[in-house]
Amino acid sequence: MRRLRNILSLMVCVATLSGCMGWIGPASIKSDRNSYNTSIQKSDNEQLLLNLVRLKYRDTPFFLEVSGIASQFTISADASLSATLQKGDYGIFGPKAGMLLKESPTVTYSPLQGEQFIQRFLSQIPIDHLYLLYKSGWSIERVMRIAIQQIGPLKNAPNASGPTPKKAPEFEAFVQVIRLIRHFQVEGLLSVSLSGEIDSRKLTFKIDPSAEQSEELKQLRAHLKLPEGALAFSLGHAANDPSFGEFTVETRSLLGIMYYLSHAVETPQADAELGNVTLTVKADGTPFDWKKMSGDLLNVRTQESSPDNPAVSVKYGDNWFYISQSDLDSKSTFSLLGQIFSLQAGNAKSGAPLLTLPVGN
Repeated sequence: MRRLRNILSLMVCVATLSGCMGWIGPASIKSDRNSYNTSIQKSDNEQLLLNLVRLKYRDTPFFLEVSGIASQFTISADASLSATLQKGDYGIFGPKAGMLLKESPTVTYSPLQGEQFIQRFLSQIPIDHLYLLYKSGWSIERVMRIAIQQIGPLKNAPNASGPTPKKAPEFEAFVQVIRLIRHFQVEGLLSVSLSGEIDSRKLTFKIDPSAEQSEELKQLRAHLKLPEGALAFSLGHAANDPSFGEFTVETRSLLGIMYYLSHAVETPQADAELGNVTLTVKADGTPFDWKKMSGDLLNVRTQESSPDNPAVSVKYGDNWFYISQSDLDSKSTFSLLGQIFSLQAGNAKSGAPLLTLPVGN
């Protein structure tokens, strides 16, 4: 009787292992998809931050794209029955069962380089992209301050679209105008439309007539030198007739946007003293604080030790650089940068050889 029970126990173990092997596949898809999704997002954010820090130190940016992930599962199961025979009809039987699950992931990287990528990296952001970002819900102020370096005579730190300049940038009047436009967006009094052929696109901004008596509209007209009663103006690469409310706009390139935001990267005092980073000064010779230009958009902090629970962090040299988890403005700007990067360079594939690496054993 005991022999029969042990044999039945062995059969149950084998059946159980077979059942387990049936649900491991579907369960692994769910868990691995989430794990890979989280890991790739974290890696992309770290790479983007790393390149901002590189630009701050005048080092060359470099990008690797995850172009493929393959994961192979190996499942093995075994069952055995041992017996110790004694005198008579009785014996001691010991059923044993086991299962081994092994995963072998492989990640394929593709460097973003070559003529197509460089052209997109260095080309001005199309007006279409500005409109798309605005329509997707982004603050018009955040989009325009990051992506535009000049509207008519109003400059938005064009010298900040490259390596850290020695001369302080000019941006105050531009920011005042953009904040007035943002005011009308927040109040629901702004509409923006896109028109023109591909090579002559223009954005038209219209203020609701109900804002006619507002102080903000008076200030906007004064800054842009719009005629009394004007409720609209347009921006375009080819537009240049301020008397009719048409202004030439100069957008930044993707590289220019990254340089612009790289000035928000804090650096250790020792690096400034050693000349590892450029010191920007005002007309009177005193140091210029870059937070006055972009401190409300992005703050990348630095410290010697690894930060606790950052939104994103990277180690560069002997120091850590990070965005605080509670810094929502910086997180928003960083997210917007990621979207602009995808819009401008996401489809530029490299013809370079792929780099395929096994992950673990």
